[in-house]
Amino acid sequence: QVQLVESGGGLVQAGGSLRLSCLASGSIFSINAMAWYRQAPGKQRELVAAITSGGNTNYADSVKGRFTISRDNAKNTVYLQMNSLKPSDTAVYYCNADVRPRPGYSTYNYWGQGTQVTVSS
Repeated sequence: QVQLVESGGGLVQAGGSLRLSCLASGSIFSINAMAWYRQAPGKQRELVAAITSGGNTNYADSVKGRFTISRDNAKNTVYLQMNSLKPSDTAVYYCNADVRPRPGYSTYNYWGQGTQVTVSS
């Protein structure tokens, strides 16, 4: 019913920048919170950044001052601008969204397929 598609991952040198995008499509009336998570090999998935429909943001301590989350509600898209990248940022990054498919319906949570970000030293 709803699909989240990430793009923008790749291989970057330490200190470089990368911007991830996530487009939501399908049965969408509105989207509440959107977020980026990441999972490194052998590690637990962790929240990187989140943003509400009103623009309130929250970041993991490890990325504060380096990453910026933003969204374009008209395009059902969320972005993650990543600057001053470190090798420890290497992970698969996943998009997440709470979607209301119809007026008055409850919301449902969806995940993207993930995009690989690799930062070399």
